[in-house]
Amino acid sequence: MRIDIFIWAVRLFKTRSLAAKACSAEKVKLDGHFIKPSKLVEVDALIGIKTNPIWRTFKVLDIPKSRVGAKLVSACIVETTPEADLKLLEETTTINRLNKQMGLKGRPTKKLRRDWDDIGKDEA
Repeated sequence: MRIDIFIWAVRLFKTRSLAAKACSAEKVKLDGHFIKPSKLVEVDALIGIKTNPIWRTFKVLDIPKSRVGAKLVSACIVETTPEADLKLLEETTTINRLNKQMGLKGRPTKKLRRDWDDIGKDEA
């Protein structure tokens, strides 16, 4: 089975076209190598998917015939990402969510940065 179809079939991407674009943009690795969307997947292969700021890794247990339900995904792949990386991903997601709630996008403004610097000076 093609890698773009596989990562879509096991619900790592919402659509097959998003999976193919991720492969073309070098956000998917197969056994440690960047690959094209047409590369074939085999059992016991290691798949890496870039999720900023980490690479999530999965081991292929079985090749499904078509897209599988959420309950059956665990029969096809198992996540092998280290716990430290998953914790970093969770922390980054939390920080991004809080920044979005506060209305922050991208770089802080000069005024906001100065306000943050002033907070540190008051405590010293």
